[in-house]
This record gives sequence, structure tokens and C-alpha cells, in this order.
Amino acid sequence: MATPNSGVRTQQAEETRARILKAATKVFSQDGYAGGRIEKISRLAKSNDRMIYYYFSSKEQLFLRVLEGIYAGFNEAESRQRFDLGDPVGALEQLVGFVWDYYRRHPEFISILNSENLHKGQHARKSPHLSGLSGAALNTLAPILQAGQAQGLFRLDVDVTHTYLLISSLCYFYNSNLHTLCAFLGTDLDGQGARDGWLAYARDQVVRGLVVR
Repeated sequence: MATPNSGVRTQQAEETRARILKAATKVFSQDGYAGGRIEKISRLAKSNDRMIYYYFSSKEQLFLRVLEGIYAGFNEAESRQRFDLGDPVGALEQLVGFVWDYYRRHPEFISILNSENLHKGQHARKSPHLSGLSGAALNTLAPILQAGQAQGLFRLDVDVTHTYLLISSLCYFYNSNLHTLCAFLGTDLDGQGARDGWLAYARDQVVRGLVVR
């Protein structure tokens, strides 16, 4: 039988888990998986190491929850977008803009994915949820492509996964390699003008790859 105290304890447990995940996201984004220390996470979460292991059992499981959480956060933000399927080109450009802006506003997303790629996706492969999260992302793009095909605007041989990869790569590479690209090319790619120019180029390239010629 539930009691008022059990409800309070449940809420406190959820708040503790949320604080730990928030702290872990910050630490792993700064230090990577290998450098992310449980002690640092517990201090930042105003918790203790014992509680982290109680809720997440291991550092690996904590990192996996963080990895799933950043994908889920992306999907949640994307689900709030409203695309006009009567204008597939405009909807596609809106989607590219959303992805670009999300990467810009969430550098932790890029940092954690970079860390996981250094580990060759070994943690991601253990997740029972990532395939469902990727399906949600593809399901946002698919109706836009189908609407464009139905209107005779987009090629019928367009592959939704290829299009997703194109959008992701155009938005991800620029942001994930920003600092080295600035040094290597000797130009400021972080200025608003440079960013706006690349976004316009990315939108144009995605549309060009899909439209019927």
C-alpha cells in the first residue's frame, strides 16, 4: 500500500537520478568516457559514489544512460517541430536548420558522441534502446521525403537513411571539427556570418540531392 512517505521517497530518488545524469553528462562531455571520474560526477551531483553505483551499477552503465539520454533529448526536441508537408522543400530546409541549430546549442551532444566513437561504439552496441531512438529520427524525415515524392518534387530512388546521413554529416562535421578547421584553414568559422553561410550551403546541397532534375 502506497503511503505519503513512499511517494516522497520515489520523488527524491528520481531527483537524485536526474542530478547524477545531468552531472555525468557534463563530466563525460568534458573529459570523455575514459577520463570521466565517478568521484567528479558525484561531487557535481552533490551526491556520493555509493549512490551512483546504487542507481546505475557501474560507470559503463551510467555512460550508457547518458548516451541514450542525449539521443532522447534530440528526438524530443525534434518532435516539437511542426513541418508543413504541403511544402516538402521548406520542411526539409526546416529540418536541416533544426539539426544544425541543435548541434550548435548542445556541444555536449557532439562531445559525447566523439568520445563514444573513440571507443568504436562499444557502449552504444550494448543499448537496447538506441535502435528505437534512431527509428524515431528516421520517422521524422520519412514523411517529408514521401510528401516530396508524391508531389513529384523529390526523386523516387531517394533513400531515407542516406538522406539522414547527409544531413547529419553536413551539420555534425562543421561543429565537431570547428576549432581544428579554423586553425587549419586560417579562417574564423565560428562567426555568425560563416555559420549562416554554411547553413545556407547545407540546405542547398540537401535539396539539390533530392529534387527531380
